[in-house]
Amino acid sequence: MLTPVPAPPAAAVIERALREFQLPATEEQVLQIQQYMRILLIWNEKVNLTAIRKPLEILYRHFCESMYAAEAIPVKNGRLADIGSGGGFPGLPLKIMRPDLQVFLVESNIKKVTFIAEVIRELGLSGAQVLGGRYQELAEEVAPLDYVCSRALGEFPGFLEWARSEQIAAKQVILWIGARDLPEIQKIGTWEWREPIAVPHSLRRLLLVGTKRSSQISASR
Repeated sequence: MLTPVPAPPAAAVIERALREFQLPATEEQVLQIQQYMRILLIWNEKVNLTAIRKPLEILYRHFCESMYAAEAIPVKNGRLADIGSGGGFPGLPLKIMRPDLQVFLVESNIKKVTFIAEVIRELGLSGAQVLGGRYQELAEEVAPLDYVCSRALGEFPGFLEWARSEQIAAKQVILWIGARDLPEIQKIGTWEWREPIAVPHSLRRLLLVGTKRSSQISASR
């Protein structure tokens, strides 16, 4: 017997969760989150988009934690590339929070690329584009960038070198990381790191923001 696909949380539950993260949202944004979650829960039965199965946990971990950067950093208008986007996180939730943001979602898994494209189409998101392939092979497709972001990508030295390259010229990098990764990243001196921001409802997950150093400063370190 097939297990029924779980339903997304009610609008009131989504609104309450967003308030816990101090995220103001319109009725339309709440409905977009709900619609996104509905598509995710259906697709996740066949494509492994997230190991988290409970709708409420998906709401908090994937949506609220992604959107939190919009206010905490803050992420405003501009051009953002989400590297290793997976199920569209954090790039698409940030796009929902900041509709004027130009978002590029970079993902190498073709099934996940297809899913992200479906979400963009279903939600009618203009200014959002999914790019299939490895981020190392991209340059003029996304540059110049105001923000480069990633959740749980790993391989930090290579990723950060790519982000600061002349071809990409990212102004800021935004990382969702575990506390154990913090010392390794802070040693990378080509970026000026802000104090890490604790993610609400989490003991060890952090938001870390870096601004590219000038070559003269980084060379002297």
